[in-house]
Amino acid sequence: MKNSLAPHLDIALRHAPTGMTLTRIPRVDISVGQGSVDRVPCLYRSMICFILQGSKQVAINDTLLSYDSEHYLISALDLPLSGQIFDDRGKPYVAVSLELEAGLLAELAAAMPPVQDREQTGVGILINPMSSSICDTLFRLLSLLDTPDDIPVLGPMLERELLYRLLQGPQGRLLRQIAQPDGALSRIRQAVAWIRDNYSSRLRIETLCEISGMSRASLHRHFLSMTGLSPVRYQKQLRLQAAHQLLLAGEHRASDVAFVVGYESASQFSREYLRQFGTPPARNVREIRQAIGNSSE
Repeated sequence: MKNSLAPHLDIALRHAPTGMTLTRIPRVDISVGQGSVDRVPCLYRSMICFILQGSKQVAINDTLLSYDSEHYLISALDLPLSGQIFDDRGKPYVAVSLELEAGLLAELAAAMPPVQDREQTGVGILINPMSSSICDTLFRLLSLLDTPDDIPVLGPMLERELLYRLLQGPQGRLLRQIAQPDGALSRIRQAVAWIRDNYSSRLRIETLCEISGMSRASLHRHFLSMTGLSPVRYQKQLRLQAAHQLLLAGEHRASDVAFVVGYESASQFSREYLRQFGTPPARNVREIRQAIGNSSE
């Protein structure tokens, strides 16, 4: 697959400046950036990620996943992780992501020959080798950025084709399970969505059981298996990531952020922030801003 993504890269760099760009193609984003010195917190959405240039490492608990332009990543549900991007000998890191639509996956899976899949038991994030058919479909999808008037008609067709190719791939099982509303993965996705939308609220396991239709034991077992975290730790990760972003934005003092993201104790927030990021809140943000200022000089 080496060098086969050069045309994709040319299109992406013409349409996306540094940072995250929401393209005119629904659910398709382009990320451009320089390599990072350390792993930084990030929230992986339910998506497919294709790296066009550079590489990335993602840490989930004690597992470190690495992928590059010869691989694509499937994230079956929103996951708070830490990641580190690497540029390519001074050339920027460039990636394209497609947010997954469960309804569309269900429609495509229903039209394909039935497959008997085992229940999903592992973490809901996997890395797979790129194929020539996926590479070709992705190029035609990105090419629509050059002819935006074609996007309303051809965009949905090419998204369907890309998802169809992915469903045929080695990890199509994971995508098919997203499409099964009564499966364990779909039920955990519902619980995850509630925590994501209510991360600053008090977490009640009974609420998650009601939303997911699972018993406490089943919820805990599947949630831990698929996210690598318990529901309480998952919420804590979201709170700390939100606090980190608020502090970087400079709109709140460190002493106030704790309560904004749902902590009842500023001292507990400081302890957990220190454990997560290695330095106290105010100092951590000060060091990041200094690093950004030095890199831009």
